[in-house]
Amino acid sequence: MDFLPTEVSGAWLVEPRAFEDDRGFFLRAWCRDEMREAGIEVDFIQSNLAGSVRRGTLRGLHYQVAPHEEAKLVRCVRGSIFDVVVDIRPDSETYGQWHGATLSDKNRRMLYVPPGCAHGYLTLEDDSEAYYLVSARYAPESERGIRWDDPAFNIDWPIRENLILSDKDKAWPAFNLTK
Repeated sequence: MDFLPTEVSGAWLVEPRAFEDDRGFFLRAWCRDEMREAGIEVDFIQSNLAGSVRRGTLRGLHYQVAPHEEAKLVRCVRGSIFDVVVDIRPDSETYGQWHGATLSDKNRRMLYVPPGCAHGYLTLEDDSEAYYLVSARYAPESERGIRWDDPAFNIDWPIRENLILSDKDKAWPAFNLTK
């Protein structure tokens, strides 16, 4: 696996190495040892799969506060998504910055989202599926969110009109960047 740094400290774009031949391909989708060698110490405890029927479906921006902060390793196993990590850790050198990357079933890239950061994604195709590993279970009392179009971050979403959002995601407040 190749670990490419992003604009967000501790967030990585991960490119697995695929071995291909006339039968197809093989790749290591996740490896604890390779993550550790890259300086990522994480204990994933659950995997999730989210399917979106329509292009333009936006999920996020979500995060969990302590004691249920979570790391995520996100990949798109069908279709394509624009995946975003936002640094909302007040003591981080990249506080207030974001990184977005296109993940698809064709490029097989993954995005590592460190604990304390917000995460969201936008589907770029119909019938897209995101598969992700998480380091903490969902804890409703620790769940928080940020408006997808918060001007404090000015995320450059590739689609901005006719988006499909849940009522919960539509209701998230703007984030106060004042430390």
